[in-house]
Amino acid sequence: MAHTTALHTRMLIGFALGAGLGLLAHALAADSALLDGAVRLVAQPVGAVFLRLLLMLVIPLLFSALMLGISELGDLRSLGRVGLKTFAYTLTVSSISVLIGLAAVNLFHPGTAVDAAQRSALLAGAQDGVRTLTQAAPPASGMQALVNLIPDNPLRAAAAGEMLPVMVFALLFGIALALTPGTGATRLRELLQGLFDVSMRLMQMVLALAPYAVACLLFALTARMGLAVFVALGGYVAVVLGAMLLQQFGVYALLLRLLGGWRPLAFYRAVQTAMLTAFATASSNAALPTALRVAEQNLHLPPRIARFVLTVGATANQNGTALFEGVTVVFLAQVFGIELTLWQQATVFAVAVLGGIGTAGVPAGSIPVVAMILGMVGVPVEGIGLVLGVDRFLDMCRTTLNVTGDLVAATVVARGEPDIAPAQNP
Repeated sequence: MAHTTALHTRMLIGFALGAGLGLLAHALAADSALLDGAVRLVAQPVGAVFLRLLLMLVIPLLFSALMLGISELGDLRSLGRVGLKTFAYTLTVSSISVLIGLAAVNLFHPGTAVDAAQRSALLAGAQDGVRTLTQAAPPASGMQALVNLIPDNPLRAAAAGEMLPVMVFALLFGIALALTPGTGATRLRELLQGLFDVSMRLMQMVLALAPYAVACLLFALTARMGLAVFVALGGYVAVVLGAMLLQQFGVYALLLRLLGGWRPLAFYRAVQTAMLTAFATASSNAALPTALRVAEQNLHLPPRIARFVLTVGATANQNGTALFEGVTVVFLAQVFGIELTLWQQATVFAVAVLGGIGTAGVPAGSIPVVAMILGMVGVPVEGIGLVLGVDRFLDMCRTTLNVTGDLVAATVVARGEPDIAPAQNP
């Protein structure tokens, strides 16, 4: 049987090849016409095709995932208090995780390792067609901005690249779908599930091109930036990991102590199998069976609560993914020397929180969402190539945070329920 190299390994090879050739070109022929032609006629077009394919998937993938996640999360008729507690917990803790990420990236500014001249050259070389692909008209401010969150025509908003109103529509539609009984609503959920499944399959096909796109995008970036790209990238990885550690061992520990009735160290020992599975697979969905077993056998949570919260959480309660998306967008804005306004950062916050609900729980599932947010705030989407090479490791880390967060959520939601085991804090 032929051996197929894993996608993340091929992406790492593409990263190394593109970065190595780019550094060599930067050292030997940084200002040559030949290098400029190679970037404009080969590297950028190949990267642009990949990015356009990713952006093509944003509407069907995010729309179906967000509506399905909300419709399950907000199943208030059948679950009552449990559904409400899960919904409130998810929005609150996801918001905290994104705020931590945004605070860290704005405090440490990892993208500023690139000097002003390099940023200007990088921004000038970015392809306008890719950069503005999802960028709508200049945003309104004040109350008009809040009014504009409600689309008068969702299809027109989607066509214009106004993704935040589209996500608000999907949010409201998902809530209505959860509250609608009957076979018609059930068939609609099945239709949305089919749309999501087909979109995921198409995303897997697009990601098969990722190694080549990563090589081309990294070649274009490193040929212009040189070694500065790795200094910035190292700072970015450090900021992402630091913010995740704060969420994992700070925020979660407080939630466990104050709301979950557990000593944090005892909890982490009880769920370590699920955490290791999440780290190894980089997939919340793949780690779900282990998480369910841990919740029922080690945490002694009621099966009805554990199964609901963890199943929904595999798609809808992705704190690590939301944090990663926010940090990545602001970092790439810093690399390109683009100053994001307070409103733009608020947009990044809102979309990252909703993206944490509507992102597929599979490896690299957040990449289309990051590409979409970049376009929304006017950051060149090509910059995503800079982070794809290290995405697998960060994906493993954020998936661990996601799965741990799901188990913390199940513990907090179960607290006070009548069928919770009385002695669960050894």
